[in-house]
Amino acid sequence: MSDLMSVVDWSRAQFALTAMYHWLFVPLTLGLSVIVAVMETIYYRTRSERWLAITKFWMLLFGINFAAGVATGIILEFEFGSNWSNYSWFVGDIFGAPLAIEGLLAFFMESTFVAVMFFGWKKVSPRFHLAATWLTAIGASISALWILIANAWMQYPVGMEFDPEQMRNVMDDFRAVALSPVAMHKFCHAVFSGWALAGVFVLGVSCWFLLKKRNRDMALRSMKVGGWIGMAGMLLTMWSGDGSALDVARVQPMKLAAMEGLYEGKCGQEIVAFGILNPEKTAENDADAYLFDISIPKGLSFLATHDFNAFVPGINDLIDGIELTPEGDTIRTDSYAERIAIGLKAHEALRAFDTAAAAGDSTAMASAAAKLKENYRYFGYGYLESPYDAVPPVALTFYSFHLMVILGGYLLIFFIVALWIVYRRPSALGHKWILWLGMLTIPVVYVCSQAGWVTAEVGRQPWIIQDLMPVQAAISDISTGAVMITFWMFAAVFTAFMAAEVGIMLKQISKGSKSDYESLKD
Repeated sequence: MSDLMSVVDWSRAQFALTAMYHWLFVPLTLGLSVIVAVMETIYYRTRSERWLAITKFWMLLFGINFAAGVATGIILEFEFGSNWSNYSWFVGDIFGAPLAIEGLLAFFMESTFVAVMFFGWKKVSPRFHLAATWLTAIGASISALWILIANAWMQYPVGMEFDPEQMRNVMDDFRAVALSPVAMHKFCHAVFSGWALAGVFVLGVSCWFLLKKRNRDMALRSMKVGGWIGMAGMLLTMWSGDGSALDVARVQPMKLAAMEGLYEGKCGQEIVAFGILNPEKTAENDADAYLFDISIPKGLSFLATHDFNAFVPGINDLIDGIELTPEGDTIRTDSYAERIAIGLKAHEALRAFDTAAAAGDSTAMASAAAKLKENYRYFGYGYLESPYDAVPPVALTFYSFHLMVILGGYLLIFFIVALWIVYRRPSALGHKWILWLGMLTIPVVYVCSQAGWVTAEVGRQPWIIQDLMPVQAAISDISTGAVMITFWMFAAVFTAFMAAEVGIMLKQISKGSKSDYESLKD
């Protein structure tokens, strides 16, 4: 058992490593593609040589980042077969469909038009080139859509039925999978946060131009476009985040409780604006949850239900079987101990079906299949040894969520102030501390983005598929040593890859700042 958990932990670490490196490139691709498209639209309308130069400069940085994102994304998908083959078999018919659509439709669309973007300036008409740029941006978002539909299904499995003859889940409602509200909110949240990240990136790089006193007009024009796209992205990220919070409260209440470090729920539940968790606190003791906290009265009730007085269950409430319905009503449901018992019945029925199938006993097969269907909703709980195994890492989820929220608030203020300075007080851009603040906000927005991803993925542990499959049931039959070797190989390769990508970006930024921009016609 200890060797099994070691394989699980190292496989999770490897996947997390790959995903976090990949997520360094994805949001910038999503946001910068839109910013470049807007800049080219301005060039198309004005035919200004300066706007053409600005467009080409940011387009080159987009291309470098796009290539890096593709490389890391391919490796990420391969890991489902190498490290998580049981998962791939269990839900391959469902999980594979969105990924196949992404590869066949969105990625080909994206990669086709990105070639026109870079090599078609003098080969196609300006109108067609502009269309190709916008289609590249749209293709990038469509690509993200199908990947996030697959991820959202893991968080909220719908549109499928378990087939005991195949020992796997099969899709029976593609519409339910593709249009899941969880998927739509995740898609909007990811894409719009990419706009915000790219907006910060453009503002930060432009601040570097101003610090070096090079191409001031280019920097100011870039800051206006990046600032407005970033501001729109930040506001829309907050709007979509509200929808995601409602989804989490309905379909992943344990994640919400972990995000707040909430063990005992109540009506009119406050939300922690800032707090330090008590490291001694667990669901199995009566210690105080926080060493220190500053809370907003009734905030969590409103976040979870849009009702200031609604009941929000805590970790212990959920373990005892007290939840909210999708309509926001408080109900008594199966406790986690009861769910484990029901999950074990489902496992027993599946084994009975397999035995009956081997013996050719159709009557026993039908009886076992009926029992399996009756108990399948908690199939994954049958793998757990204790109700407390279903509690995610509270500290990591709590701090990641609050870091994301705090930094998101800072970024909103940053965009407001940046736009005010650019339009009303451009002379303030002569102060070095303001320019340094703009540049240092680039790593801040990346930390915020990564914190959101950690919250979403760590908060649903131990599930790889919510309620149906925990991570220990999803891994491949491989040794711990093999996973450790590939982990450190990926860590070394990705770090070197990231260093090379950043080096190339910095070189191109430096080269762009030295270009003779001011000689161009407006």
